Amino acid sequence: MNSLLKALLVCSLVLPGVSLAQDTAKYTDKPLRFIVPYPPGGLGDTFSRLLADGLQKKRNQPVIVENKPGASQIIGMENMLRAPADGYTVFLGSMTSLATNLGSFKKLSYDPVTDVAPITTLFSTPLFLAVSSDVPVKNVKELVDFAKSKSGELSYASLGMGSSLHLAGELFAQEGGIDLLHVPYKGSVPALTDVMSGVVTMIFDGGSTVIPQAQAGKLRILAVTGDQRSDSLKDVPSMDEVGFSSVDIRVWWGLIARAGTPANAIDQLSKDVNSIISSPDFVASLSSTGIAIKGSTPEEFSALIKKEAGRWPGFMKQVGVVPQ
Repeated sequence: MNSLLKALLVCSLVLPGVSLAQDTAKYTDKPLRFIVPYPPGGLGDTFSRLLADGLQKKRNQPVIVENKPGASQIIGMENMLRAPADGYTVFLGSMTSLATNLGSFKKLSYDPVTDVAPITTLFSTPLFLAVSSDVPVKNVKELVDFAKSKSGELSYASLGMGSSLHLAGELFAQEGGIDLLHVPYKGSVPALTDVMSGVVTMIFDGGSTVIPQAQAGKLRILAVTGDQRSDSLKDVPSMDEVGFSSVDIRVWWGLIARAGTPANAIDQLSKDVNSIISSPDFVASLSSTGIAIKGSTPEEFSALIKKEAGRWPGFMKQVGVVPQ
């Protein structure tokens, strides 16, 4: 009888722990679907595939990257939102899909605050203010003075109305009290080509795009947005340093799932991803891109989304972005 009682007592203590272990195992025993709203080959896709490889090793399960580009990342977002809220489908969200689309479209098919479950931030990048090497300025003050002397004649390139490049240009023009012509392009390559050739005066763009051209002597980088210098170009001042504190735009990306995804899945993914992206090898593999890799808790990422979703639509309306 004593033996039977001991056995029952052991079972009562052990079985709950076994159940929890099984629940955890159940979450990680299926392939993970990773939707990326960009075509193959770009920065977002490269980062995602490196992360997917790390997750695959950590979970010991396949992580399938699916490229779903188009429609300002809405195609990929809708694809994610149609999947079950079970933690097995995640999405590479960004400032575009989770904030500025609110100002670009009259009616979105999703709410970036209530329809998603934030997992963690992933990386961000400041924008670098660059001019052609032929433009006769060496710093931001000289550029502003030059623009004032040629009011309405200088121009800046962007990737379209409402893009981060457009918003940075407008912030700069407003704080500097200068009149600049906005020239939208469909891609960085034609935009940069015209800046380097002098057709357009300047551009705010990511480091992975402009730094190689600056190193080749085709562009001159004058400043970096925000209040911190970039580790990639420590001799280039921040916009805050040169008196343009409002030009603090940083383009950011993070991992999200569909709202309603179980909390244990969100927490496990957040821990796994933060472990991967904070490893020295992972950081080193992306050191030449100019990005800042930084994870977060789900709660911190949620706060960022709410802040940015509340900031940009009003500014976009102010500078003339007409929702589609």
